[in-house]
Amino acid sequence: MTDPTPTPISGDDARRLLDDAIRQQLGPAWNDPETGWSVISRHDFMARLTNGKRVLDFYVDLLGEVRVEEKPVTTEDRGRMAAWVIAALILMASIYIAQTTDFFG
Repeated sequence: MTDPTPTPISGDDARRLLDDAIRQQLGPAWNDPETGWSVISRHDFMARLTNGKRVLDFYVDLLGEVRVEEKPVTTEDRGRMAAWVIAALILMASIYIAQTTDFFG
């Protein structure tokens, strides 16, 4: 009798499936800067890419099935990015002011 429990794929196998799905969707030179695609987030079982207008999410489940979801870039994403940029600028300005006023001694 066969074991009814499915065997999950390894992280290496998932990464290969993910790479194949990305190349199939975007072409073999998708990570060339001229294509405009950049990786927002990635691990063995998931990748999120954007070109500024679209966001593509690639998911590999534990059985090796690949799912691709396409979404437009939302104002929420732009707002989140703007908030991070502003926070970084405030942090840099705070460090500069602290150093110039000899705050750290």
